[in-house]
Amino acid sequence: MTRPLIMVAPNGARRGKADHPALPVTIAETVETAAACLAAGAAALHLHIRDDAGRHSLDPGRYGEALAELARAVPDMRVQITTESAGIFEVPDQLDCLARLKPGWASVSVREIARAPELAARVYGTCADNGTEVQHILYDPEDAALLARWQAQGIVRPGQDSTILVLGRYATGQKATPDDLAPLLAAKPPGRWMLCAFGPAEHACLLQAARRGGDLRVGFENNLHRADGTLLHDNAESVAHLVDELKRIAV
Repeated sequence: MTRPLIMVAPNGARRGKADHPALPVTIAETVETAAACLAAGAAALHLHIRDDAGRHSLDPGRYGEALAELARAVPDMRVQITTESAGIFEVPDQLDCLARLKPGWASVSVREIARAPELAARVYGTCADNGTEVQHILYDPEDAALLARWQAQGIVRPGQDSTILVLGRYATGQKATPDDLAPLLAAKPPGRWMLCAFGPAEHACLLQAARRGGDLRVGFENNLHRADGTLLHDNAESVAHLVDELKRIAV
């Protein structure tokens, strides 16, 4: 089997230093984390940025600064921005970020864009016009069905077929299990896919995805703990451990 691409998601929109002292918040901390995770085996970074108060941000200027610093420090690492609303931003804000920043790669939640369906075609058209690779975020089979409808209707453009399947985001205690993968995988439209999973069974879920041919996203956005419940030292430890596990199952 082809070895999966490993992406690290080192912080997310909601966690901070109170959750883990090694969680990166500033651009400098994110760049330092990216370098450590690249050395540990991650080939890509899922980028969240924060404002001066440490809150989730979609500011194109701050994103541009972060992307420039990452390109300088880790030029061999692919970087994907998030358009996550996190309960703060609306679809026009997400569209504005995509239009002004023109990122090379962005994750887009279909259920978030569906809050303003009249803007959906503009969101995906803007990405197509600017050469932004889209990775659709799918939380459940209903999200997958919506994406398939938008593809059939031409709202989602040809070639915009990459997905990330998210396990456990809305589960009790945000704890995913490997059994959660099958129904979402069966429902998703054809195309390259990746998996991330909330909770201490994160790595077990990722190994299940690797066996099924998926790429993998790992990191503190989704899980801070080892399988035994103890805190990971940092994101790089989680990446390195996943790389070792993949070697043992010969993926």
